[in-house]
Amino acid sequence: MEKDETEKTRPEIPRVEGEPTAAFKGASWAALLIGVSAYFIGLFNAGMELNEKGYYFAVLVFGLYAAVSLQKAVRDKEEGVPVTNIYYGISWLALVIAIALIAIGLYNAGSIILSEKGFYGMSFVLSIFAAITVQKNIRDTQKAREKSGF
Repeated sequence: MEKDETEKTRPEIPRVEGEPTAAFKGASWAALLIGVSAYFIGLFNAGMELNEKGYYFAVLVFGLYAAVSLQKAVRDKEEGVPVTNIYYGISWLALVIAIALIAIGLYNAGSIILSEKGFYGMSFVLSIFAAITVQKNIRDTQKAREKSGF
């Protein structure tokens, strides 16, 4: 099928070797937005006290930061970029604490039914995984573009 002459085409930016595909980048961002949005919508609609909502909000933010920080530290070590053992250990500890806080909080939440607990747990895990993937994609894209001179 031929393209109509009046149809405008975008100039295609070539994908560089080692750069994630646009589809993978888009899927990663979509997963992050869906996970975080679902979590926040659940919090907004929850019938819990404001201090409980604040707890779950803080745990998500802490978990996202810890996951990205750990991913960066692991990647830096792998690439030979100096990372202190204390920072590396704190990054691991922070992620473990964030996961423990969400698990303990949901286990002890008497005002939340089991299906809601599952909802919060799954949206938390999706958000954490997607944040790691988005950060990895950004770094892979930057590194690939630097190598190629784009």
